[in-house]
Amino acid sequence: MTTPQLTKNQTMVMNALSHSEGPLSAYTILDKLRDQGFRAPLQVYRALDKLLEYGLVHRLESLNAFVACTCPHEHEHDHGVTAFTICEGCGQVTEFHDTAIEQRLSALTRAQNFKTEKTTIEIRGHCQSCA
Repeated sequence: MTTPQLTKNQTMVMNALSHSEGPLSAYTILDKLRDQGFRAPLQVYRALDKLLEYGLVHRLESLNAFVACTCPHEHEHDHGVTAFTICEGCGQVTEFHDTAIEQRLSALTRAQNFKTEKTTIEIRGHCQSCA
């Protein structure tokens, strides 16, 4: 999948997430981009919706925040499982993919005759530095 042409707002939101040390809420993104012309939450949410659709960012449900995708496979993972470790101490978020987990979950859902739309795993705990 080729990277889509982004609008000005999408590019600014993507850059804010890409250069962030950790996940950002939509309102934090808005605060960071006020000096660049962002005035309303709707501007951020519209950009985030498209970036999510393109597979360039992920929403961390448990944090109600967003992170830039770090998948090394040019966003080819949108068909499967996206997993994150989230440090409760420092807030570090690491995206990872595991074929064995993906295959096992696929087998479990097939056995239930369940068609999966999206699977996101969030594992919360402490990174090596904070443990």
